[in-house]
Amino acid sequence: MGGLSMNISNGAGGARSGSQYHTHKVFLLCNYILLGAASSCIFLTLSLRLLPSVCGFFLILLHIFTIGGAISGCAAASAGTTSGKWYGAHMVATVLTAIFQGSVSVLIFTRTGDFLGELRSYVRDEDGAVILKLAGGLSVVIFCLEWVVLTLAFFLKYYASVQGTTTASPAMRSSKVQQEEDLKDWPWPFQV
Repeated sequence: MGGLSMNISNGAGGARSGSQYHTHKVFLLCNYILLGAASSCIFLTLSLRLLPSVCGFFLILLHIFTIGGAISGCAAASAGTTSGKWYGAHMVATVLTAIFQGSVSVLIFTRTGDFLGELRSYVRDEDGAVILKLAGGLSVVIFCLEWVVLTLAFFLKYYASVQGTTTASPAMRSSKVQQEEDLKDWPWPFQV
């Protein structure tokens, strides 16, 4: 019995299934939201102090790395490239930024006063705490979206390997390790 398959052209001459098409669109949407959230965190950090302290500089640098990862994810997904080195680099960068974003959000919510002191803010402490908690909330959103992006990137890579657009061998694509003829030489308990 066969199922209904929906093929959608991806513009590059190939065809995508409906689920791969929707996964690709959700992946792009999550990366665009990451871009907006990270750039908003940069502006919130700069609103605390225009010329940031060392701690503020590293916080802004973390958000710049997040933006870079989101841009590279969008570019790789839009170009349809599934080369192993770019996929691996994107996964490593996304995991690292997710871990650091989660750590920063925990620090912001548990030690707001100390964190605000390290940023050497020019604004009042009450206003600075509110701005910092807004940035912490966006960091939580970024943390969650990074893991969603990782999962979606895995599924996109899986779809590409199943379709054979990567350098996977036919045995990897069909999930067969050995042919049945090879199993006939095995002892009886291992033959299924």
